[in-house]
Amino acid sequence: MKKILVISGKGGTGKTFLTASLACLPDGKKVLVDCDVDAANLYLLLHPEIKKTEVFMGGYEAEIIQEKCIQCKRCVNICRFEAVRVIKRNGNEKVFIDSFSCEGCGACSYGCPVSAITLKEKENGKWFISDTRYGPFVFAKLGIAAENSGKLVKKIKEEAYRIGKEKKADYIIIDGPPGIGCPVISSLSGVDLAIIVTEPTLSGISDMQRVMEVAEFFQIETKVVINKYDLNAENTKNIQGICTDRNIEIAGLIPFSAAVPESIVQGIPYPEFAQDEISEKIREVWGKIL
Repeated sequence: MKKILVISGKGGTGKTFLTASLACLPDGKKVLVDCDVDAANLYLLLHPEIKKTEVFMGGYEAEIIQEKCIQCKRCVNICRFEAVRVIKRNGNEKVFIDSFSCEGCGACSYGCPVSAITLKEKENGKWFISDTRYGPFVFAKLGIAAENSGKLVKKIKEEAYRIGKEKKADYIIIDGPPGIGCPVISSLSGVDLAIIVTEPTLSGISDMQRVMEVAEFFQIETKVVINKYDLNAENTKNIQGICTDRNIEIAGLIPFSAAVPESIVQGIPYPEFAQDEISEKIREVWGKIL
């Protein structure tokens, strides 16, 4: 069971477009995962039928037991995030914790002399197991301003691997998050191949190099796909030179086409939307992956 991750150093390079396109190709049994838990959108192209929904408890939140509080205000001085505050009502003071500012670190709880502060688990999002025409699909949605995206990525990858073993899948295809932060690192963990999707722009080149360094650090085999390569021949040549210097194979050059955003608007993976040069280039990328 080969684990293939599609990533990009920045958003908007065509990562999800490529992932959905690879998912709909007929070769082998696949399990699909969307690890961009902060902004999951692969489901818009795969149209899943959700079979199971689970709550993700990914952090903690402090809460004051007012009956125990002795108003010493030690917690106010301890909290570096200014989440513990004092309000005055009718001449009386009350210490409370702002849930939006609380990081759940527990420092206030440890510092309270009368154990008036407790930590309770916090719901940070939901994750889903679903079926699609292309195979099982696991994805998640992190709550607004919620934390521990890396932990949620780890959870849904574990579920996908479990399903893959159960279904005797040939491939796990993962739509990764953009950037180089915690969710990207969690997505890279344990995969066999990382496909970096980039574009011939200065920001695309810079961010591609950053994510290359992350993949290299974790000793993950890497290939590159240059999307919309024909928009800037000079920048495409620069990307090819960088890949040559790093001994990284370019798995494909996909030209620009107005048909691509049209396929996304209609919610259809591109090889099912049109049989043209772009579909052929996508099949060539899949051939390089195989």
